[in-house]
Amino acid sequence: MSRIGKKPIAVPAGVKITVANGQMTVENGKNVLTQAVPPEVKIAVEDNEIIVSTPVETKRSSAMQGLTRSLLAGMVEGVTKGFKKNLEIVGVGYKAKINGNTMELALGFSHPVVYNVPQGIKVTVADNTKISVEGINKQLVGQVAANIRRFKKPEPYKGKGIRYAGEHIVIKEGKAVG
Repeated sequence: MSRIGKKPIAVPAGVKITVANGQMTVENGKNVLTQAVPPEVKIAVEDNEIIVSTPVETKRSSAMQGLTRSLLAGMVEGVTKGFKKNLEIVGVGYKAKINGNTMELALGFSHPVVYNVPQGIKVTVADNTKISVEGINKQLVGQVAANIRRFKKPEPYKGKGIRYAGEHIVIKEGKAVG
């Protein structure tokens, strides 16, 4: 039995939940998110709460209940507050700038790295080294941040590269002469 799946989700004022044809839709004014619903779960909206349940208790249905509840809670939070990931660029001469819907990164390569920002994501750059990724879709925000970080992961000897804000990089000791 899924412990997370049993918890009801509080629905804030102004958020509309629709479940039809195997799709759940969460909307708040102009923000709309849609997700497929697994056939093993049932979603009910009662008294400003969303309850995810399973008609038959199996291991798979319990897992799908917890997954669906987590995805639905993320969708509700996304349309109300949104999500944000912060990245830092560390290294001499490493910088980023935004040109319309593309981001250009100078990361010590012989060429600039150009990244096309997906629809629904807002990327801002402050001080040429602080990148902020914002959006209403939690999965897409995390994936875009991971894709940007992947261009130049922090290396273990000097710590140069792109890292998440607050991420601790363990610096290795260099070669010992002796």
